[in-house]
Amino acid sequence: MLFPLLILMICWKDMQRSLEGLKTFSYLEELILDNNLLGNDLLLPRLPHLHTLTLNKNQITELESLLDHLAEVVPSLQYLSLLGNVACPNELVCKEKDEDDYQRYRYFVLHKLTNLKFLDTRKVTRREREEALVRGAFMKVVKPKDAKASSEAASLSPEMNYTPLPSGSRDLTNHRGILGKCRYIYYGKHSEGNRFIRDDQL
Repeated sequence: MLFPLLILMICWKDMQRSLEGLKTFSYLEELILDNNLLGNDLLLPRLPHLHTLTLNKNQITELESLLDHLAEVVPSLQYLSLLGNVACPNELVCKEKDEDDYQRYRYFVLHKLTNLKFLDTRKVTRREREEALVRGAFMKVVKPKDAKASSEAASLSPEMNYTPLPSGSRDLTNHRGILGKCRYIYYGKHSEGNRFIRDDQL
């Protein structure tokens, strides 16, 4: 039995952004939801035959929750594109991101969605798949829990946008080291000094 409707392009800019109606298209194979102001509350119905999904130029910022949802509702997905979303670090969109950021993003996506053949504009390579299997789980970008509170505090008092040292370190007569915790992960990019550290010095 043939099903004539296999590709669906949707534009909901002037409508209520609800995807509930898609559940009637259970044999849908391709879905294009580009440029629809979709955010982290995106919920797709179960579409077991969907193999192509594009979500370009939306407002998705949380990558892990999206990937977990897609793994559950679209198990046959092979082609995915998330370009133009904050969740997809792209040096063409954000000057603070580079190719290393994008590659880590690819490893994490491939770790979550193991059946993908294409991600964004690139074919998934065998080497990428192997790396995702070994290191993909560790490529998740973690944001500080109090990022919102710290950004609000910084906006209220711009001169206080630093973290002061513990009170014990302010005594100039007491020269001792201070141990603290850092909220951010440093990957070593843009650092010239790391090139000159040998393994035996670590």
